Amino acid sequence: MEIIASKKLLSTKEACEWASSFLGRAISETNISYLIQYGKVKKYGKNGSTQIHINDLKNYYQSFNGKREVEWKKKLGNDLNWSLSFDSLREKDTTKHVHRLHPYKGKFIPQLVEYFIDSHTDNFKQQTFFKKGDIILDPFSGSGTTLVQANELGIHAVGVDISRFNCMITDTKLLDYDLDLLIQDIKNINLAITKFETDAKIQEFEEELYFELSKFNNKNFPSPDFKRKIYKKEIDENKYSITKEKEFLAIYNELVKKYKIELKQEKNKSFLDKWYIKNIRKEIDFAFEQIKKIKDEKNKRVLAVILSRTIRSCRATTHSDLATLKEPQTTTYYCWKHKKICKPLFSIKYWFGRYANDTIARIKEFQKIKNGAYWVTITGDSRTVDIAKEIKSRSKEFYNLFEKQKIKGIFSSPPYVGQINYHEQHAYAYDLFGFERNDELEIGPLYKGQGQKAKNSYVEGVSQVLLNSKKYLAKNFDVFLVANDKWNLYPKVAEKAGMKIVNQYKRPVLNRTERDKNPYSEIIFHLKPKI
Repeated sequence: MEIIASKKLLSTKEACEWASSFLGRAISETNISYLIQYGKVKKYGKNGSTQIHINDLKNYYQSFNGKREVEWKKKLGNDLNWSLSFDSLREKDTTKHVHRLHPYKGKFIPQLVEYFIDSHTDNFKQQTFFKKGDIILDPFSGSGTTLVQANELGIHAVGVDISRFNCMITDTKLLDYDLDLLIQDIKNINLAITKFETDAKIQEFEEELYFELSKFNNKNFPSPDFKRKIYKKEIDENKYSITKEKEFLAIYNELVKKYKIELKQEKNKSFLDKWYIKNIRKEIDFAFEQIKKIKDEKNKRVLAVILSRTIRSCRATTHSDLATLKEPQTTTYYCWKHKKICKPLFSIKYWFGRYANDTIARIKEFQKIKNGAYWVTITGDSRTVDIAKEIKSRSKEFYNLFEKQKIKGIFSSPPYVGQINYHEQHAYAYDLFGFERNDELEIGPLYKGQGQKAKNSYVEGVSQVLLNSKKYLAKNFDVFLVANDKWNLYPKVAEKAGMKIVNQYKRPVLNRTERDKNPYSEIIFHLKPKI
């Protein structure tokens, strides 16, 4: 390290070693490459040689890591628990194995669950709330983060969610598979999609469009120099991007005209009609028909989830608006995420193949560490569902264990008031699979707003969920609820549910998909029975 510290220009490997030593935690070459790619540090070197100046690296880490905590605490308060930011983790850690089998807006990272329910977590506050063999409940289970993490830790789990599609995602993550058969079924479907042709003009059109885009972006948005100029505020990104977006749009329109590409579908009634370019819609319908022919029901479900993940990525929208759709995007546009001109998608083939391979790898990884714990997912309203009856109908062994020891506690993240329409975020899947929607039973959905009536309804809804859940909990239970409680609603929730808040942990939320990157926090409330 002394030799490296004395140098001014470092290779990516040397930069990785220096940064790891400087920060006292593992920094990979991928992390360093990201800093270069997104203009956080300047790239030196020619002829394929990449070097970074040690001062650039030092300035970045000093300003970003140290000052970020200080700045966030200035805006959000000194009670911010920075250890719960998990800022030392890489994305591959926070999206490990099946946790990234399908996107889901509003989910928490698995490390947050692990921190509170793993009895072996070294940095916990001396107290253990759950142990291997306990049963845990998530009455707002979403895409199953709590259930998956509990399974990894040998804790039995019950998940309840009003959305059938959410439960389908969770089941897919937790099921046991004949891996050889699954791999073969996935390969067969992938091959069929790859061979399927709807419009011969699409391939020629895309090849010429790629060529023109590459030429235009290399000239006007050279990477990483352009990103570096934005980072250093040497360029007005908004004005520059508007001008260049218009320039390329003229080229795009000429190509669409030349190849006679049909962008919009004839109908505009359903989500699938509105948000997909005509060629993609044809490929989606073909792929789904092939999946229906799969004999193994579990494999059929996995393939359906892969297709759902694929078509989510293939919606006619910008990369920045994938999480929250605005208007269908059928033309090229300046991409705020990638800092260049991007295009809509015209085929699902690349993404289906990529996600198919990724899914196999993730299921394989999780199969190795699964801990044999029982689990049940229930599609239903957590305010009224009979959890005991549902467990009994799925597994006699699990029901016997439940009868003996009851559920030790809850780890869950209830919906936030007026932020997400949970069914609508997967509208494409509901359209494709024909699932019944229960939007009217959602608690705190976006469409109900954030007025006083909505807040009162939210308090009533969450407290009813807790009251119903209490019927199935052990006497001295522990409840952990992750919430953004800017209106101080949870003391009322606890009171109505006959519980008391015994502790709370305020954590910064660092990795958000939205363009709004302002400091943001959430609270983990610890509730106990009210004596």
